[in-house]
Amino acid sequence: MTSVAVINSMTGFARVEGGVDECIWVWEAKSVNAKGLDFRCRLSGFENIEKNLRDHIFKSFFRGHFSANLTVNWVRPTIVYKVNEEILNRLKDVVQNLQAQFPDSLPVSLDGLIAVNGIIESKDEPIRSGRRAAIEQIIIEDFHQVIKRIAETRSDEGSHLTKVISEQLKKINNLCSQAERIVSSQSETIRKQFEEQVRELIETVPALPKERVAQEVSLLILKADVREELDRLDGHCESATALLLEREGIGRRLDFLCQELNREANTLCSKSRDIELTRVGLELKVSIEQMREQVQNVE
Repeated sequence: MTSVAVINSMTGFARVEGGVDECIWVWEAKSVNAKGLDFRCRLSGFENIEKNLRDHIFKSFFRGHFSANLTVNWVRPTIVYKVNEEILNRLKDVVQNLQAQFPDSLPVSLDGLIAVNGIIESKDEPIRSGRRAAIEQIIIEDFHQVIKRIAETRSDEGSHLTKVISEQLKKINNLCSQAERIVSSQSETIRKQFEEQVRELIETVPALPKERVAQEVSLLILKADVREELDRLDGHCESATALLLEREGIGRRLDFLCQELNREANTLCSKSRDIELTRVGLELKVSIEQMREQVQNVE
C-alpha cells in the first residue's frame, strides 16, 4: 500500500506559565473532537484580547472544539497614599484649641497625626494604558505558544492515527480482494442456481411468456450480481488512500467515504448468495466501522 503522510488529530492539551513584575499568569488550553471549528475562553479581565485569540485559532486549524483558560494573579499592585485634607484642616483647629487650653503640653507630633483614623488614605493606582497594552501583548504571545504545543500534541496523536487507519484500510482492501475471488470462483455455481430457479418458475407457471421468463432471469442476475458493489468498494478505498496523502483537513471527507464503504458492504451482504461471501461482507462491515471510529478524531 502507498505510504501516507502524517495526519492530524483533534485532541490536544497544553499549559504555559508566564509573568511580569505586576502579575503572573497560567494558560491552559485543550482541543477535542468537533464537526466544525469552535473556540471558547475565560480571560480573567483580559476579555478585550478575545478577538485576537479567536483569529489565531481560525487561521491555524480546520476542525476541533478549543477551550482556553487564563488565570491571572496580580503580585505587585501599585498603591498610592494620599492625605485627607478635610480631616487634616479639622485637626488643625482642634490642635490650636487644645494648645490654647493647655499651653504647657508637648506639641503634636507627625506620628500622632498619621495615627488618626482616615487622615492617610490609600488606593490602587490603575496600570497605565501603555503598560497594560504591553502586558496584553506578552499574554497573547504566551497564548500562541500554548496553541503551538497543542498543535504538536495533535500531530503526535495524528501519527498514531495514521498507522491505525492505514492498517484498517489495508485490511478492508484485502477483504475486498477476498470477495472478488469468491465471486469469480462461484460464477458457475450461481449460473446453475439461476437455471434451477428458472426451471422452477416455468414448472410453476407453464404458460409464462418467454419475455416474462427473460425478465425474471434478468432480475435474478441483477439481484445476485455484486461486481458493481465490489468496484465501488475498490474505488472508495483508492479515494481514502489518496486523501491520507493530502494530510490536512481530510476528516470530513474520510468520514463520508466510511459511510459510502459501509453502504456498499451492506448491499454486498444483502445480495450475497454464498455463505463465504456473506462472512467476508460482515467482516468488511466490522472493519469499516472500526476505521470510522478512528476517523472521527481526524482533523
